[in-house]
Amino acid sequence: METAATGAPTKPATPMRTVVLASSTGTAFEWYDFFIYGAVAPTIAKNFFSELDPTAGLIVSLAIFATGFLFRPLGALIFGRLGDRFGRKGAFLATVVIMGGATFAMGLLPTYDQIGGAAVALLIFLRILQGTAVGGEYGGAAIYVAEHATPERRGLSTGWIQASAAFGLLGAQGIVLFTRTQMSPEAFDAWGWRVPFLLSAGLLAISIWMRLQLKESPEFVKAKEEGRLSQAPYADVFLRWKNLKVVLIALFSVLFAQGAIWWCAFFYTQIFLESSMKLSPIFTNIVLLSATLVSIPLYVFFAWLSDKVGRKPVILFGIGLALISIFPSFQFMARGANPALFEAIEATPVAVHADPASCSFQFDPLGQARYTSGCDIARTILRGSGVAYDTFDAPPGSATEVRVGGAAVRAPEGVGLSREQISEQTGQVAAAIRSALVEAGYPTEANRDDVNWPLIALGLVALVVAATALYGPQAAALVELFPTNVRYTALSVPYHIGVGWVGGFMPMMGVALVAATGDLFAGLWYLVFFAGISLVCCLLFFPETKGRSLT
Repeated sequence: METAATGAPTKPATPMRTVVLASSTGTAFEWYDFFIYGAVAPTIAKNFFSELDPTAGLIVSLAIFATGFLFRPLGALIFGRLGDRFGRKGAFLATVVIMGGATFAMGLLPTYDQIGGAAVALLIFLRILQGTAVGGEYGGAAIYVAEHATPERRGLSTGWIQASAAFGLLGAQGIVLFTRTQMSPEAFDAWGWRVPFLLSAGLLAISIWMRLQLKESPEFVKAKEEGRLSQAPYADVFLRWKNLKVVLIALFSVLFAQGAIWWCAFFYTQIFLESSMKLSPIFTNIVLLSATLVSIPLYVFFAWLSDKVGRKPVILFGIGLALISIFPSFQFMARGANPALFEAIEATPVAVHADPASCSFQFDPLGQARYTSGCDIARTILRGSGVAYDTFDAPPGSATEVRVGGAAVRAPEGVGLSREQISEQTGQVAAAIRSALVEAGYPTEANRDDVNWPLIALGLVALVVAATALYGPQAAALVELFPTNVRYTALSVPYHIGVGWVGGFMPMMGVALVAATGDLFAGLWYLVFFAGISLVCCLLFFPETKGRSLT
């Protein structure tokens, strides 16, 4: 923290160690609350979308997971204005209360079988609260720490805020894994999934106590005393080109890539390994736990490195590495997780013959669409079975047919049928397709004795390094971009558009791309698109911010 007149450090109102510990711990607990849903998404699908087939239920469950991200920019607007007008401390204290309360309530929700559609409505409402809360959390914590730190250690200090996301994810995955191993799969699906949500009550109490020990940021106090606070943060950020231009540069140069890369590395990999590669949930949790554990020191290392060589070179390294390694990394993970699947794919390719007009692109952010054509039903079943396939155009009006070696399975149309009739019909078609796949040598699940763990680790390591290199210095870089009077709003809104919207929809969009193309790796083009935009924009427009005064 430095003075406006001399740039010399001033003594912070709260000791730096306390600032970092309280901010990082509270943020970690809040990320834990937000990540728990993603860690048990397949089980959520079974309890709240039991009327759908498993694949459709998973897609809808992911859609509601993404709903939390949809509302993150709203939280950024609400708490950004509060933080810029009235102070950092109060704004991000409120976020942790909302997040903890919503997460605890999720653990008490009745299921679809108990109260029907009302259960889904309540689930969506609580995800909205979570998304709104986390929209105000990150910016507040990053700014609070940065406004206490000295310029030469700003990257390192805020690096712990970046690592807090990993601590939260690690806690979520660890609690889920521990709970799974203490009971049968049936018990976990019935009630055990509630345990991680209910534990948030204790974390909430700790978070509130720690943040009550903090005082207001000295940078904010100084700006208030000097009359430099914004009275209209929205107008100052979005109606003044000087500030709006920087918001757009941050969004396109860094945050598009951040959303796609981080959520691919730590969330889409879980869906890919568990749903497509048929690796058991426990082993998938172990893989992601290991990756998350490795990431923690890397966030801090790359944040520290940005204090030495600059923010921009480290960020560009992360984006470039992700673009280069994304397809090889997933190839390694896939062949390491289920080598028998690829032997079957190469020996006996699967084909879908369908009228192209009957094939939909199954991207449904609101979870309301019904996919009832024979083509959609067939492709959903195959995607859920982790099977690659080619789609061939059949004459208009033709019935959809799935061909596996010498076997052919017809997928009848479900248009005009009730949800129950479609579910029954889909079950019959799925049984026939899976029987044909087994006959052709396709495994129903990954054989643990055949899993090549070093190959999976090799695939993950490049993604983890890329994600941490991009994310580690990010908080310091973003704080340094914006002036004090609008910093909370100007930082939070693009962050939660890029990371919340681009990142939040990454798993569901990846699933939709795989279903549409039959290519198990098609979902990775989502990352390539957004990271490619960021690479170009970062090279051309993003400034070096290391050492900038925050005044």
